[in-house]
Amino acid sequence: MEIKIKRLRKRLNAVIKAPSSKSYTNRALVISALAEGKSVLKNASFSEDSLRMVKALKEFGIKIFRDKKNLIVYGGISKIITPRKKIYIGNAGTAMRFLAGFSAIVKGRTIIDGNARMRQRPIKDLIDAMNSMGVNAYSLNKNGCPPVAVEGGNFIGGKCRIKADVSSQFLSSILMVAPYSEKGVEIEIEGKLTSEPYIDMTLDVMKRFGMGAKRRGNIIVVKRGKYRSREYEIEGDFSNASYFFAAAAITHGKIRVVNLNPNSAQGDKKFADLLKRMGCRIKKMRDVIEVEGGRLKGIDADMNKMPDIVPTLAVVAAFAEGKTKIRNVANLRVKESDRISSVARELRKIGAEVMEKKKGMEIMPHKLKGAKIETYNDHRIAMAFSIAGLAVEGIIIKNPSCVKKSFPGFFEAMKSLYK
Repeated sequence: MEIKIKRLRKRLNAVIKAPSSKSYTNRALVISALAEGKSVLKNASFSEDSLRMVKALKEFGIKIFRDKKNLIVYGGISKIITPRKKIYIGNAGTAMRFLAGFSAIVKGRTIIDGNARMRQRPIKDLIDAMNSMGVNAYSLNKNGCPPVAVEGGNFIGGKCRIKADVSSQFLSSILMVAPYSEKGVEIEIEGKLTSEPYIDMTLDVMKRFGMGAKRRGNIIVVKRGKYRSREYEIEGDFSNASYFFAAAAITHGKIRVVNLNPNSAQGDKKFADLLKRMGCRIKKMRDVIEVEGGRLKGIDADMNKMPDIVPTLAVVAAFAEGKTKIRNVANLRVKESDRISSVARELRKIGAEVMEKKKGMEIMPHKLKGAKIETYNDHRIAMAFSIAGLAVEGIIIKNPSCVKKSFPGFFEAMKSLYK
């Protein structure tokens, strides 16, 4: 299946509602599954990744129901059972990492598997950390990648060290179940922590459900305890709002995105600040961010704290004057696709000059043209290059349905830009 993006023929002036955060939804699902009693996750994300998480938690015996825009979760340790069959999560990296940690407190053997790409995505650092705390976890292929087997029910906890330069989700996975270890957990982060704001998001959700953590530099301590069930409202997603910010930037139009928390822990909220550096005008209000495009110029950007925004920034950079440097995102090599190579390849198709680096890329604008975009089954590439089609005639997106992973309503939202 393919979709041709219609070039925007008028000045963009639109209002868009940001979808609910997949990242917050998935964290709240895991934590509410542990909390005894009924939790209501208001305005939850119904992205493919979140639905995979719901389905998997049901395999552990957790009852979860949908009520309009909400998810009702009946959680508690007493309700958790050993899954009767292998859990399949496709290419949902968050589900793979979070459920591996969740399985540490589940008696018996749990096997979690994914698609061909997931079987190439490393998880060894998480497995090693779990093993150091008494949990027998291992890669069935013995290559440090899924499928993963976890023989749980003996989560001692204590001190552990974890590398988090590949994915912050390894650390989040342990943090969320740490209150249910025998001794509590003291985690020492080795080396550079990538995507650090996602750890702030994890700690934020833990606190909202009644379990705090103490952080001293690269040490995080979580004591034994229990989460408390509650009503919890999921905030808007800055990662998915970024595409509409980019739309205003490259078309010299104006867009208002509502349902955004200006005090959010999401690192991707800083994308608007990058656009300001590039020449856009930004207004931030109580739950609204307005972006108005201007004459764009290239920038030098360390994207380690917001790697999911790299495809969006790269597309905007193709419309800017001068070179844009994107640095310090080596972990993009092990995302849904190798996003450094994938983005560079597709940018060249539409006419940009790109120099691929080990940990990033450099983009020089050039006369742009239409092209058929290979999405590599990667939602972020599909959405970022769809935005390019608003300003470049002839952009065709292959496999557009891959956006369901995080933003099922993306193309419906795109249609509203033409009104």
